[in-house]
Amino acid sequence: MMFTMAAAAVAVWLGTVVTILSKSHADRNVYPSAGVLFVHVLEREHFKGEFPPYPKSGDASSDPITFNTNLMGYPDRPGWLRYIQRTQRSDGVLYGSPTAEHVGKPSVIEITAYNRRTFETARHNLVVNIMATEEFPLPYQAEFYIRNMNVEEMLASEVLGDFLGAVKNVWQPERLNAINITSALDRGGRVPLPINDLKEGVYVMVGADVPFSSCLREVESPHNQLRCSQEMEPAISCDKKFRAHFHIDWCKISLVDINKVVPVYITRSEPGTGVLPEFGEYNPPSESLMGRNYFSDFLVTLAVPSAVALVLFFILGYTMCCRREGVKKRNMQTPDIQLVHHGSIQKSTKELRSMSKNREISWPLSTLPVFNPVSGEVVPPIHPDNYETTSMPLMQTQTNLQNQITIPQQRPSGKWYS
Repeated sequence: MMFTMAAAAVAVWLGTVVTILSKSHADRNVYPSAGVLFVHVLEREHFKGEFPPYPKSGDASSDPITFNTNLMGYPDRPGWLRYIQRTQRSDGVLYGSPTAEHVGKPSVIEITAYNRRTFETARHNLVVNIMATEEFPLPYQAEFYIRNMNVEEMLASEVLGDFLGAVKNVWQPERLNAINITSALDRGGRVPLPINDLKEGVYVMVGADVPFSSCLREVESPHNQLRCSQEMEPAISCDKKFRAHFHIDWCKISLVDINKVVPVYITRSEPGTGVLPEFGEYNPPSESLMGRNYFSDFLVTLAVPSAVALVLFFILGYTMCCRREGVKKRNMQTPDIQLVHHGSIQKSTKELRSMSKNREISWPLSTLPVFNPVSGEVVPPIHPDNYETTSMPLMQTQTNLQNQITIPQQRPSGKWYS
């Protein structure tokens, strides 16, 4: 019985080991060149066989699979290597541009595939062996900003080949290589709105062995520089060779001749041993601390400002209360004619106020009789009340005027009657 249980346990362990080994792919070696764009596509088809088939027949590509990449023994990838996967049902892409300092240093990249439906994983290693090249670095480098592309679209071999063909047609070099591709988001660009099929934009750097063509130099002309400063599209003669598939922002093109670039050498100080020098024993302060007199601090912070404020208060009070001229002095300095005018105005004001208190309330002018200047007839008021009891209105009516003005009637044109 014990032998049977042990045999069953060994069989289960072997099955587990076989399952784990079946989930691990063999190492794959790649040999990119320094200074040349490296692109490696993580195809989902290579990992589907490691996962159970999709339950729906004829739809085996519906499993969502994502990838995680890192340098073996480290949580992230090397600094020159980037990774992108737009959706769970699209392939992942490793891309970047190694430099000369990475030559001869193989890097093992661990690639882990996650099946988001079954939560199973599969892993294999990618060994990156960076090779040196005599063409590195190419002396003339140009960086283009393409507005109508995303980085994963530009990394496709067909699209990148078409772009290099258009650049070669304009530049006419003997050797032309794609050096690097960078998403505009990595340069501080904003994520576009999901409307009108807007793209993120990519920066593509290419290198050649011949100087820049006259077409590429057109962007450096003062006229085009002025148009770029005014956020206008510059006039480039060879733009039509790119316009069919690539919308290039010529104001953001960068032309670099590395033969004229002055190298900058940074000198780093030698690191120390990390041990502090000997300063002797530490002597803490004694427990018996001397007392401190705060009376002088009190005088400086409270007494002096209070004394200054009190002096200013007395000066202000004397100025406001003891330096007033008074009514008597004002009258003595005022001419008599002004005093007479002022007194008469006050007397008239008081008389008018007393009269207004004794005056009866008069009817509004709208209720007084209205005089017709043409017929001379007095129209009765709206309110048929007796006006004899009312006081005199402020304005006399036209019936009380001694000399009335007769307004002639309008006569028909053509004849005048005497």
